[in-house]
Amino acid sequence: MVVGEELRSLWRRFPTGLAVVTVDVEGERLGLTVGSLVSLSLEPPLVGFAVNRTAALHELLRRAGRFVANLLAADQGDLAQHFARGVPPIAIWQGISVRDADGPPKLEGALGWIECRLAGEHAAGDHTFFVGEVLEVEHGPPDTRPLLRVDQSYRAL
Repeated sequence: MVVGEELRSLWRRFPTGLAVVTVDVEGERLGLTVGSLVSLSLEPPLVGFAVNRTAALHELLRRAGRFVANLLAADQGDLAQHFARGVPPIAIWQGISVRDADGPPKLEGALGWIECRLAGEHAAGDHTFFVGEVLEVEHGPPDTRPLLRVDQSYRAL
């Protein structure tokens, strides 16, 4: 039987792109760094990602019904780290540049943004796998490089 730490050790060697999933529920905003964002379907356009059931974003995402996946750019390792930690809600947005928009925050300088409506969820061990129907896609500057995580460090492609 495979032990979770063995699997985690192997996955750390496999590069993954990073995104910060953000929500807004009546002015209560939250973000969480995820490395599990995947494209699920083009017709209809769907994306998905996993969130630990104990994460603050878990229930807020359910309440929000909408989210933005902010695809992080190579120079946004500090944002990945910021939203990966359990930053107290009072400090979570201090010093964070967001684009003017209603709804879930869009982090300034990202590679791109995917705005979604929550379309489904599936229990997956100690996580929930959320599925989003893509409502809008927006690209950052064309020369922007993605942020990757491998061997417990951030790297540019």
